Amino acid sequence: MFTTRPEILGTFGVVSSTHWIASAAGMAMLEAGGNAFDAAVATGMTIQICEPHLNGAGGDMPVLIHRADRNETMVVCGQGVAPAGATIEHYRGLGLDLVPGTGLLATVVPGTFDAWMLILRDHGTMSVEQVFAPAIGYAMHGAPMVARVGQTIATVRELFETEWPTSAAVYLPNGAPPAPGSLLGNPQLAKTWQRLIAEANAAGGSREDRIEAARRAWAEGFVAEAVDGFCRNNAFMDVSGERHYGVLTGDDMAKWRATCEKPLSYDYGDFTVMKTGPWGQGPAMLQQLALLQGYGISAMDPTGPDFVHLVVEAVKLAYADREAFYGDPNFVDVPMETLLSKAYNDERRKLIDMDSASLGFHPGTVAGYGGAVDYEFHVRAAQANRGGAGIGEPTVGKQGLVAGDTCHIDVIDRHGNMVAAMPSGGWLQSSPIIPELGLCLNSRAQMFWLEEDRPATLQPGKRPRTTLSPSMALRDGKPYMAFGTPGGDQQDQWQGSFFLRHAHFGMNLQEAIDAPSWHSEHFPSSFYPRGAQPGKLVLEGRFPQSTIDELRRRGHRVDVGEDWSEGRLCAAAQLDGMLKAAANPRGMQGYAVGR
Repeated sequence: MFTTRPEILGTFGVVSSTHWIASAAGMAMLEAGGNAFDAAVATGMTIQICEPHLNGAGGDMPVLIHRADRNETMVVCGQGVAPAGATIEHYRGLGLDLVPGTGLLATVVPGTFDAWMLILRDHGTMSVEQVFAPAIGYAMHGAPMVARVGQTIATVRELFETEWPTSAAVYLPNGAPPAPGSLLGNPQLAKTWQRLIAEANAAGGSREDRIEAARRAWAEGFVAEAVDGFCRNNAFMDVSGERHYGVLTGDDMAKWRATCEKPLSYDYGDFTVMKTGPWGQGPAMLQQLALLQGYGISAMDPTGPDFVHLVVEAVKLAYADREAFYGDPNFVDVPMETLLSKAYNDERRKLIDMDSASLGFHPGTVAGYGGAVDYEFHVRAAQANRGGAGIGEPTVGKQGLVAGDTCHIDVIDRHGNMVAAMPSGGWLQSSPIIPELGLCLNSRAQMFWLEEDRPATLQPGKRPRTTLSPSMALRDGKPYMAFGTPGGDQQDQWQGSFFLRHAHFGMNLQEAIDAPSWHSEHFPSSFYPRGAQPGKLVLEGRFPQSTIDELRRRGHRVDVGEDWSEGRLCAAAQLDGMLKAAANPRGMQGYAVGR
């Protein structure tokens, strides 16, 4: 099969990410004697400078890690929680019926930094200073900007100039968006990192003690103080058309730390696929696999109508259950065992008609669980917003420029340690720059609902049901693959089709990434204004015309996008001592490196 580049092969280490400089920074840590966890942190810090429109220091992040010496896989939850002041009464009292998609009301406790520090402390070998070095260099002196950075800034230029002057000061150098290939840094963010390092070193003690000091300086020290004052003393314009103060406080930050938990998993053929719990949308991919068991996919054409139709219909059912059941299990009892069971999926599978696309919305029923979904509300929201972009992580496909997106990082070292990380949020268009820190806060609170009795209802201390969804897989019971893609609601569509192409059709990692892809917009969006478009299916233009025609005949409302427009996948794998990696060519940013 044609590929845009080779699948990377080696024995020393591999790094794949959504930006080539970040991948190189991670590889530098491996070359310096670090392990996969050190490399992932360096990659993650650097990507904040290289892709400021896709993630930032005030964002959030789930990570799957595998410790080879313990043969243990775990989820590191860097998804911060709703502030104590984030109540339905407060938002309703401001005249809001949805949490705004931008601005200070949209933020939860930022989780990325603490999650990286937890990983570095417990699993890495290097110091904060070592893993921050590449990022600080680029923040001080600038990284070359891809065209999409300037294009994204141009969409919010007027907002920056009239309402968010602190952001204009950083992202409109010389009064204009950065030109493609020009250098853009963030010196104030570099100073924030340098101060965190200085406070860590001043604390003394062991490597772990110094990392803990950096965590305290973030959550209880000067960073938390600056966040508190900024939210308390400033009202900024957001997507609601009004100016609002934030509710995030230093006390909220002090009370939260990243945590570790066991992943959810599902056995599919020779593979065991692992995802976060239902505080993320990851289990929707596991539900897709449960629905697809026994369909004879290996005999299908990977660019043919049967394969696309079957997977899309399974996605509709899995995402319907996401809306009805998923939420933070610390607050909501989610019946995951039932949702992944054979009996439940045998019944759900009967709703798939191989000759006709479903245009309805059909969550399952589990007595005593879940909440109602007003699908017509979501359809009306899409109709009212027709032609406009969502405020979050929509597809990078035919909708045009995105309002915000995500990054992905995969690392495997020579010892067999693996990392799959999905840093996101805190992007430059989410909220104004905090001038003392050089960072933006996230907008993840827009995932909450302001109605009672829903799994994703807003409550203080609750995790929003994030779309961030890294993946890992075992093969024949052995640690095998780390993979993922940005894309909001599309993440577990693009990852699912990638995995199926690899598992059923024998495509290597790069072939499975490069193959023509698609996404559905049938289900409710997780992002403001929460629209749904029944039956809409966006296909890359490289699909055969016969496939497009047949999908239309079956009732799909097909929209043909650009030839290379669907997904930003990264992947890394290990098998019999060989390390492999691949990265997405779409957008001309992602790169895999290794030796």
